[in-house]
Amino acid sequence: MEKEKNYRPNVAAIVLSPSYPFNCEILIAQRSDVRGAWQFPQGGIDDGETPKAALLRELGEEIGTSKVDIISECPHWHSYDFPEGIAQKMRPYDGQIQRYFLVRLRNLRDLNINTKLPEFDAFKFVGANEVLRHVNHFKKPIYATVLKYFKEEGYI
Repeated sequence: MEKEKNYRPNVAAIVLSPSYPFNCEILIAQRSDVRGAWQFPQGGIDDGETPKAALLRELGEEIGTSKVDIISECPHWHSYDFPEGIAQKMRPYDGQIQRYFLVRLRNLRDLNINTKLPEFDAFKFVGANEVLRHVNHFKKPIYATVLKYFKEEGYI
């Protein structure tokens, strides 16, 4: 019998550029600890914290601002398993279960990845159809599912 997986509660943000809805460009950022690993801003939900509160806190910690407009929230939780190399570092968790938010950055000048504890060393805005070309292999399926949801809802 396979053991039940232990997933870390997490939020993730699909951050649209301030030019949205005229331009639909999405922020991806390169992890400072893994060269070439691009992803959406994300982070854990603390005990007693709501997903929305965690989202705003994590955006402040990772991209230097929580000055965003929340456009939509994916109604489903999505999970993924860590690859074995990462799983060893993340014990006791086997992966993450995430709540995704679609947000619009209010002002590009507020974006600053040189935070107190930088998680990213680079960022760029790419078209929705380009995101999957840049992100980690193990995150592609969940990113594809969430992007498809927001596309079908008419947001991107």
